[in-house]
Amino acid sequence: MIEGDPHAVIEGMIIGAYALGASEGIVYIRAEYPLAIERLRLALDQARERGFLGKGLFGTAFDFEIKVKLGAGAFVCGEETALIASLEDQIGEPRPRPPFPAQSGLWGKPTNINNVETWATVPKIIQRGAPWFSAIGTEKSKGTKIFSLVGKIRNTGLVEVPLGIPLREIIYGIGGGIQQDKRFKAVQTGGPSGGCIPWEHIDVPVDYENLTALGSIVGSGGMVVLDEDNCMVDVAKFFVSFCMDESCGKCSPCREGTRELVRLLDDITQGKGTPTHLAELEELCLVIRESALCGLGKTAPNPVLSTLKYFREEYEAHIHDKVCPARVCKALITYAIDREKCTGCMACARNCPQACIAGEKKKPHVIDASLCIRCGVCMESCKFGAVKVF
Repeated sequence: MIEGDPHAVIEGMIIGAYALGASEGIVYIRAEYPLAIERLRLALDQARERGFLGKGLFGTAFDFEIKVKLGAGAFVCGEETALIASLEDQIGEPRPRPPFPAQSGLWGKPTNINNVETWATVPKIIQRGAPWFSAIGTEKSKGTKIFSLVGKIRNTGLVEVPLGIPLREIIYGIGGGIQQDKRFKAVQTGGPSGGCIPWEHIDVPVDYENLTALGSIVGSGGMVVLDEDNCMVDVAKFFVSFCMDESCGKCSPCREGTRELVRLLDDITQGKGTPTHLAELEELCLVIRESALCGLGKTAPNPVLSTLKYFREEYEAHIHDKVCPARVCKALITYAIDREKCTGCMACARNCPQACIAGEKKKPHVIDASLCIRCGVCMESCKFGAVKVF
């Protein structure tokens, strides 16, 4: 939004400031987005030149200026009180509410916080009217939403869709379906702390209420498409690991809880899981969700809770059968060579970093499982499909 149409965001902030009686606006943006920062600063200069920012705007007593604050990239600063702390040059940590920012925010003054999508929509609503905007979306979720469509999908990128659009239309209509025509398994929505929605709910209307009911969130608009080759236990571990790394550490439910979640999930993917791991995961998720200080901690269990709900059989396969159905978790898979297909070309043996493949030229080869580190180089090297994973 800022890279493509920064003036829409600026105009929305000006209108909001006029309505609120505010004299100062701040755009908080991560320093990792140099193109967005460059274009935002250019647009602000253009707005000042044309008299849209500054003193006595449009011949009135209304003064308004916008500043840019570069953030260090902490995920937790998406939470409004942590964002305010960062603006005040403090550590980006959340604080208990109340008071809410609208009562006491930046420097103790009333502060109104919205994301860029909201501000960019304001001018369009003012121009075309509330009934026009209300006609888009659903009864409770109005307007459009931008999603980042990525993963095992043919057409990746940013898509803006009306809220209430069926998930199937996004994945198979806009996204063009799953790569290599593989089976759609799930979609993880809402960013790292969102939940996974399984294939049986592919016709659900995408809005705030429906995604919440399914154990996920709209959140930041992330939409990661997963196919039959994804292990849902591994997916949960990946996203919870991110939340663990991004936890500010202020509250123990998030700081210690996410670390323990990752430990339990790692045990399961390593083949060390026991039946008690499932009970511990569920109990810990509920404790973290109810007691964490901010939204990061409260939503961090979503990937685990949603995959436990919809893909419990995969957890049980890892624990009881010591196998990964998707053949992703290295500790639970084995590489072997099909003697009927092996031509003895020796490509796998030459590329194996462990030198664990033996065999004469033009004769079937064998993998020593005790030395194999399951890197998959042998499978990538074989042009005859002789290397299999079990």
